[in-house]
Amino acid sequence: MAAINIVILGAGYAGVHAAKKLAKKYKKNDEVTITLIDKNPYHTLMTELHEVAGGRVPEESVKLDLHKIFHRTKVNVVVDCIENVDLEKQVIKTTNGSYDYSYLMVGLGSEPAYFGVPGVKEHGFSLWSLDDALTIREHIEYQFRKASIERDEKVRREMLSFIVAGAGFTGIEMAGELLEWKDTLAAKYHVDVEEVQVYVVEAAGSILNMLDQKQAAKAEKYMVKHKIEVLKNAPITEVKEDSITLKDGRTIATRTLIWTCGIQCATSASDVEVAKTRANRLKANEYMQAEGHENVYVIGDCAYNEEDGNCTNPQIVEAAEQTAMTAAKNIIASIENKEKVAFKGKYHGFMVSIGGRYGVANLSGLKLSGFFAMVMKHIVNLYYLFGVLNIYSVYHYLQHEFFDMKQNRNIMRGHISSVGNRLWTVPLRLYIGCLWLVEGLKKLMGEGTWDFMWETLQNTGDLVVQIGSDSWIKAGNVKMPFNWLYDAVSSASQTGDAATTFAEPILDKMPGFYEAMMKIMIPTPEMAVFFQTIVVLTEICIGLALIAGLFTWLASAASAFMTVNFVLSAMAGWEILWFFFGAIALMNGCGRAFGLDHYVMPWINKLAGNWWLGKNKHIYK
Repeated sequence: MAAINIVILGAGYAGVHAAKKLAKKYKKNDEVTITLIDKNPYHTLMTELHEVAGGRVPEESVKLDLHKIFHRTKVNVVVDCIENVDLEKQVIKTTNGSYDYSYLMVGLGSEPAYFGVPGVKEHGFSLWSLDDALTIREHIEYQFRKASIERDEKVRREMLSFIVAGAGFTGIEMAGELLEWKDTLAAKYHVDVEEVQVYVVEAAGSILNMLDQKQAAKAEKYMVKHKIEVLKNAPITEVKEDSITLKDGRTIATRTLIWTCGIQCATSASDVEVAKTRANRLKANEYMQAEGHENVYVIGDCAYNEEDGNCTNPQIVEAAEQTAMTAAKNIIASIENKEKVAFKGKYHGFMVSIGGRYGVANLSGLKLSGFFAMVMKHIVNLYYLFGVLNIYSVYHYLQHEFFDMKQNRNIMRGHISSVGNRLWTVPLRLYIGCLWLVEGLKKLMGEGTWDFMWETLQNTGDLVVQIGSDSWIKAGNVKMPFNWLYDAVSSASQTGDAATTFAEPILDKMPGFYEAMMKIMIPTPEMAVFFQTIVVLTEICIGLALIAGLFTWLASAASAFMTVNFVLSAMAGWEILWFFFGAIALMNGCGRAFGLDHYVMPWINKLAGNWWLGKNKHIYK
């Protein structure tokens, strides 16, 4: 096979999806190279930009490092600006280099459309990149800060009037963030929150037109209830520095207009000399090929596929991923001389959040609102992140959206936010650790021998170490209440030992399912002693780990697991339950306070991250 160079332009949802698909297919094929070119060293979660703009999450929550995504793959990530695409010579020219291609994917996305409205670009804010989101966030907080010292009521109201133009997903989600954030900012800068007004201005007669209208009506009702003013049939005709003008002549004084009214093909994509269609999108055939260019594929927002006069790929994430998958499959088919597949868009629904606590969704006919809609939104996000960057990105998403969330701006209302000081659980960690260590040593030495050793140490100061006849690790010494084994055990005292050692157990006998499982795992007395030895060693290890503060989360989880097993074995009384609940309390990372986890866990995280995701380094190539 001759060398094949596949070049993908754009690291959006489509570009990343295509690169991962191709990298997996040609993982062991040295004849195929895959190059991904983007102006940023990160993949942006465009659907979550409103959370950054609204001050809910930090910018890191919407950035996925391309180097980490494609570490351990054959994808060559190039961070550079595209200057020219020469389709005749099959060369991509960037600011700092050039790249030949055998197959080209154009996934350069989209950009805001202003529809010729005067003043929007000069005085408004768009929300279509991370830079946009950060600019909006800084501007909004600046307006509150200025308003706090502004004496002129008219000027102050201009500063505190925030207008979102457009009632699609982006606009409604941005308005929802402003709805929640305004209370925090008003308190922070001592501004009367009643002076703050949020508007949604929509040219059409309804909002959220891609949603079922009943769901859209619920969203509107929620916003109106929380004092967002929704203006429909109100196209904006002019934007000035301190006001906007509507078609009916009304003027609204404001210093903040966030424009989300529509998008068009990105300029960098529309410069590619292939056939164009509405909004300058690149025309694609059924195989997602650019017209007249069999080795050029167009994917994502910049692509336009039509069937029976209707667009089959709306500018949404799911469509971007599906166009990318079709293009990747067809490049593979072309390389392997197989039949190409036609693009068939199949979308599972739409979701929109209004702040962190409320949302509406229509998922394959299942209509949700409120808490359950937000749960589904988080599940979908987690599913996507796991596919892109596995458990690493899932962990950080949970941190940003739940455990580190401030001002209760999520569906859990802050109940699982990690704000407590780990220091106060250190005494509990040490105490439970000592208890487990003592329990393990007693089982190791034997109950009578342990008492003898302890008395000898107290009376004479000498430590006499020996293993007694009732030790859990001695051959033939079945201590657990495994009734089916007692006949095989020579000592007639074993059953009595078990009964007297564990007085008044919570359960009179093992549940049927647990006993059946034990019979499979422990069919002989020898196997029982082996498991008893494991129990003894585990108890000692749990105790030492908790005392040292090493791998505290795992040790606490093991503590809870052991407690449950003792209860199900009909061996433990009610007093053991506090071991379980104490273990749950210790899963808060308390080993990082006066424990070895303070040093070990960052080292392991760094080591594992460097091995799995690659070291943090510049990837400009």
